[in-house]
Formats: sequence, C-alpha cells, structure tokens
Amino acid sequence: MIKKCEYPGCTKAGVCRAPKNRDLKEYWSFCQEHAAEYNKNWNFYANMTPDEIEEDWEKQTFGESVKRTKQDTKDYIKFLNDFISGRDTFDKMPQKKSLPSEIINAFKTLELPITASWREIGTKYRTLAKKLHPDSATAADASGSEFAKISNAYQTLKQHFGKK
Repeated sequence: MIKKCEYPGCTKAGVCRAPKNRDLKEYWSFCQEHAAEYNKNWNFYANMTPDEIEEDWEKQTFGESVKRTKQDTKDYIKFLNDFISGRDTFDKMPQKKSLPSEIINAFKTLELPITASWREIGTKYRTLAKKLHPDSATAADASGSEFAKISNAYQTLKQHFGKK
C-alpha cells in the first residue's frame, strides 16, 4: 500500500523511504522530492566523535570493534618498516604458480586475457567458430586450419576448467 508523503503539507504519494534514525529500523515515507531533500541533509554519523565513527565502522564491518593497543601500533609500524626496508625477505616468499604455457597460448589463440571466465571463453569461441568455420565462414581468408586452432584452444581450456 502506498502511503501519503509524511512531509508536512505534501499531498503526493510517499513512495520513497528515508531512515528516521541510525538503527535503520524505522523509515519515513516521502515523495521523491522530499526524500531527496531529507537525505541530502541527513548525516548517519551526526553527533559522533571520529573515534566513535571509527568504532562503529569497525563494528559494522567486522562484527566487533577492533581495540588497538600501543603494542598493536608498534607491531604494525614494525611490519611496515620491515616491509619497506627488508624487501628481500618478502620477495623470497613463495610465489603463486603460473599457468602452463599451453593454457596461456590457448587464451592468446582465443584473443582473451588469462583472467577470462568460462562464460567469456564460451562466448568468444562461438563467435570465432561462426566466423572461421570452413562451411559457413563469412571471411574470404577463413580456412580450416584457423578453425582447428581455435577448436584445440577451446578444448585445452575446457579441460583446464574441468568441463565435460
């Protein structure tokens, strides 16, 4: 049911919700014009100190406030200093394994980045297959060898992604 705008003197339909307070459990029903005006002037963090704002943000983000001690601050500064001045220890950490060259080449053949999703791979393959298939190729230079290349690349990626 659509309510009437709760702005005093307004007779339009109250189709937009605007929070009454910070707990976001109760809302005003305003017309679009009055909701925009109300929201422009409403501050979620009104009457809070910067520390209270940060504590509330942490509580909303992590489920609880993160209490910092002097030791936490010292540990964090030490970590940053070690990272900046001792890059060699961080650089020696094991790196993520790279993709096999056949997988990388398959992405290149299909003209896709290695971050492409399976859906993107399928879409690109179908597009290229329509263009390069010898029986229905629209391009004059399309040949069976190009179609075979993209088909092999697709099969390689299909295996890599564990598709049947």
